[in-house]
Amino acid sequence: MDLISSLAVITLAALIHASFQLSVSVLLLLSGHSLGSRHSHLRLMRLTTSFVIGAGTMTALLLTFVSFVLQNLFGSDAPQIVWAMACGIMFGVAVSVWLFYYRHEKGTTTWLPRNIADYLSHRTKATKLSGEAFGLGLTSVIGELLFILAPIGASALALIQLPGAWKLVGVAIYVIISMLSLILVWVLIGGGRKIADVQRWRETNKNFLQFSAGAGLLILGIFMYTTQIAGLNLVIK
Repeated sequence: MDLISSLAVITLAALIHASFQLSVSVLLLLSGHSLGSRHSHLRLMRLTTSFVIGAGTMTALLLTFVSFVLQNLFGSDAPQIVWAMACGIMFGVAVSVWLFYYRHEKGTTTWLPRNIADYLSHRTKATKLSGEAFGLGLTSVIGELLFILAPIGASALALIQLPGAWKLVGVAIYVIISMLSLILVWVLIGGGRKIADVQRWRETNKNFLQFSAGAGLLILGIFMYTTQIAGLNLVIK
């Protein structure tokens, strides 16, 4: 896979990551509880900024850790069987997103088990300090690991093929793009937009986001297959 194809995989995977909504939900809960406690706007922004930084930090750590493991296992190019397994995982997760990501009820309640959802909800109410908000951001990313591990794994496979400093560029591209939805909500909150308006938009468009995430995973799996498996077979012939 050449440089452009590798960066394309990383970019598409990051866009898929950005369509998942757990961190956004927790950020909105944190903002709502902060506003309900009549905290100042400055304190609200301090908490939400720490949360966003925490989520970005965990995303970067996960991507670099998976890349490190793959690099040590396979060097700079994973074998075809690994790419084939990654494609299969993409297809399986795509179907899972379509079927299970949102619960079949009103609102934007996700697949998350109730005990974990209750824990995150409790933590948003108890979060008063920037350090706690940072930790909550870390936890929100880990809570969605079942789904985001697919795009992170695909990005890591592409990342280990990049030369030298391009690896850092790839990590930066993934983290920035994957955080776009979270950053957008953070900007809206900072600009004084009502949380109810943001939540209403999410409820109205949740089916679109769900379909887009699943379709993106399918497209990514097909792209990886054609460039890394089918394309290589053609060269061998």
